[in-house]
Amino acid sequence: MKNIIYLAVACVMLFTTGCGDEFLDTENLYGKSLDTYYSTPTDMEEAIAGVYNAIYTPNVHSNESMAANLLSDMMLGGGGPDDKSAKWVDNFEDPLEDTYRDMWTQSYNGIARANAIIEKTAEADFSTFFASAEEAQEFKNQQIGEALFMRAFFYFRLVKFLGGVPLITAIDDPKDGPRNTITETYAQIASDLKLAIETMPSTPFPEIPTSSYGHANKWVAQAYLGRVYLYYTGYMTNMEGQSTDVLPLADGGSLSASDVAGYLSDCINNSGHELASDFRNLWPYSYVNISAGDTTVLPWAHENNLSWVGQDGHSPTFGTGNYETMFVQRFSFGDWGWNNGNIYTNRLALFTGVRDNSMVPFGQGWGWCPINPNLWYSWDAEDPRKEGSILELGNAAQGAGGYEADKGDHETGFFNKKYIAIQHRENGGDVKGMFIQLYNWGNTDMQLMHAQDFIFMRFADVLLMHSEITGTADGMNRVRARAGLDPVAYSLDALKQERLYELAFEGLRWFDLVRWGDVESAFNYTLDVRNSGIDAKYSPNYRSEIKGLMPFPETEVRLSNGVYEQNPGW
Repeated sequence: MKNIIYLAVACVMLFTTGCGDEFLDTENLYGKSLDTYYSTPTDMEEAIAGVYNAIYTPNVHSNESMAANLLSDMMLGGGGPDDKSAKWVDNFEDPLEDTYRDMWTQSYNGIARANAIIEKTAEADFSTFFASAEEAQEFKNQQIGEALFMRAFFYFRLVKFLGGVPLITAIDDPKDGPRNTITETYAQIASDLKLAIETMPSTPFPEIPTSSYGHANKWVAQAYLGRVYLYYTGYMTNMEGQSTDVLPLADGGSLSASDVAGYLSDCINNSGHELASDFRNLWPYSYVNISAGDTTVLPWAHENNLSWVGQDGHSPTFGTGNYETMFVQRFSFGDWGWNNGNIYTNRLALFTGVRDNSMVPFGQGWGWCPINPNLWYSWDAEDPRKEGSILELGNAAQGAGGYEADKGDHETGFFNKKYIAIQHRENGGDVKGMFIQLYNWGNTDMQLMHAQDFIFMRFADVLLMHSEITGTADGMNRVRARAGLDPVAYSLDALKQERLYELAFEGLRWFDLVRWGDVESAFNYTLDVRNSGIDAKYSPNYRSEIKGLMPFPETEVRLSNGVYEQNPGW
């Protein structure tokens, strides 16, 4: 079984999240504290694992990928009659007063741990652990750079969903300050990313060891700077009515479109990342026929000679390796006796699996996020990404011939194919989850079998962002060429369409709609659906007063004694 990258590191959590004064005079029984930690490579491995661990959220609605997909115009609420929370989020209602509190709590856990690394590692001397002073300094720079990136990552997660949040950038900063503005929050994010880029080594991706897969690096920080620039300038211009084309920095400076395009150009030209030869090889369904040894399992994949590139970086285990994936959330397995339950399994794949249908190669799930059929019918059949992204239920060539309808709500006949339960017969015997077989895990429970990485950033997005920022077609047409499509002239409409088709169901569509100011028009439709066997109408209810933001956790509003105000419309 693969190593779990984002470990829960108890010792790190204990002394980076703070404690009361009554503990200050107690004896340290474990020999580690803010004064003695961050002094060895092992310390740093544990500390940075604690930062990455904060990506995981116990409440599924606080999971960024799940929340963003439910909010998207291309996915419906779905589920069964009891899955009311999915329908409420999808309909821009708040299921609970603390729907997104786990996102808040975990993000600030990660920020606190990153702050400790940034401050304490600057004082550390790693020279005795490396052959040269240069190697020691490079190691140190990488640790600080990763912490800077992750602090930016967590603040970006918060500001996208909740708007401006309190900025805590040092261990001793007060924890009860007011919310900073959206602009101030983005200025801190941009400054952290800029410094992370300047701090981390310029090691090309193929030379980065596979043991570091899942960790941030200079190229990931450059890519995220592009995403942050586009979201901030778009949001302020189209949602706040404050037109801008620059990204502010915390010191009062700013980054222009040209500045950010330069970072993306460096990433494109020097990172070593490349597009996979076939878009469909990025997704686990393309591995099924090889692993099962049965070309009848998914005839469409076999006929197209699909071959999964894997998800362990540039390891040659699968084909030529995965040079496209840049930054991911890693997942593993679980057991019901574990305290974390199933938090470290990919619940997006579980929840968006086909409800109460166990087919080969597609396993069952909870039926959330069925696909808007308008996307299927408007998508050119000549684009291989259409069938590479959407599962047409009832289609035997797609492995869904055994589909039984009327098991859930908001049924449209389509589900996403990128993040879905994948299974096949093990050596011709019992049907087991694909990742269960790959990593020899014992518990075959369908709820615990999802170890597929969630891809936060891939190289195709870097190319599309570069085209959008520069107003040129090169990056966009490079993505189209991979899909076998002819080049087109650049226009924002063409770019929007390309992002929809290339990045569908990857948790980006909602944020694109918001930053483009297209969010109101995108939800102006009505669909015919089936709700547990009954014909019904579906019509989303986006409300302009929320300005693309979700409700601030009510518990935090109450605990602040009036310091925090609830977001408009909630």
